[in-house]
Amino acid sequence: MTQAHDHPAPPSPGGVLWSLTGDVRALLMLPAALVLQVAHPAVGAGVDEHSVFRTDPWGRADRSLRSLQLWVYGGDAAAEEGRRLRRLHRTIQGTDTRGRRYHALTPATYAWVHATGFPVYRYAARYLVRPMTGAQERALYAEWLQVGRVLGIRDRDMPQTIEEFWPYYQKALADEVEMTAVVRDLLATDVPLPPPARGPLPVRLALRALWPLLWPRLARARAFLAAGFLPPEARAAIGVDWSEAQERRLRRVARVVRAVVPVLPERLRYLPLAREARRAHRLGTEAGRG
Repeated sequence: MTQAHDHPAPPSPGGVLWSLTGDVRALLMLPAALVLQVAHPAVGAGVDEHSVFRTDPWGRADRSLRSLQLWVYGGDAAAEEGRRLRRLHRTIQGTDTRGRRYHALTPATYAWVHATGFPVYRYAARYLVRPMTGAQERALYAEWLQVGRVLGIRDRDMPQTIEEFWPYYQKALADEVEMTAVVRDLLATDVPLPPPARGPLPVRLALRALWPLLWPRLARARAFLAAGFLPPEARAAIGVDWSEAQERRLRRVARVVRAVVPVLPERLRYLPLAREARRAHRLGTEAGRG
């Protein structure tokens, strides 16, 4: 007999993640979540030694974004994506910067990668959407736990309530996170990025020709967003500088984003998988009413 925990369902339509994850504003939040993930020595070492983020950053970003969208909007495919990720990480192991052996699927390490999304989403939403109410924060955390189950993280390896999460998070900030080599690269503005190697040939050729002008701006934007949407306590723990002038600039950018994105047509506001899932849900709801 099939058990429910063997095929965990993604969060239900209409929830906080259903609205937030596929919104184009979520793209601005992801650099900060990635920085917080790789600030853990084991995660940073795994990415440093086994990832192609330096040689193929655009391909890796595309694959990661599609995976994230499947966790929320994938329906039956969500659980299979979680199993695929676990298979992918089975051979990732080594020694971290503190001389400790690590494995990507060690429960505490794998759970940290997942856990970082909650404080970053919560903090960045204050700027890009609106501050969450207490009820919305609890709903977001409950949905994030469900995503953890989709990824194969056991309940005993995740704090089960918000009240349990914050001490867990603060302890990780105090005991684990640091300025890893991967964090330094993600926040650097002078490390060259290769141009995208995918897409229509004319676009790739144009990007290649313009890349000496484009990549420094992209690197600065990535570093700015990554640092800006890190919660302040995470910045302090990692050792990321952030000035009052940068904060004012971030607030100006956020005001523009908050004004523009909600009035965009759905085809521009939501990412492809989210658009398809939202459309299918609307059609199913309308058919049910009929």
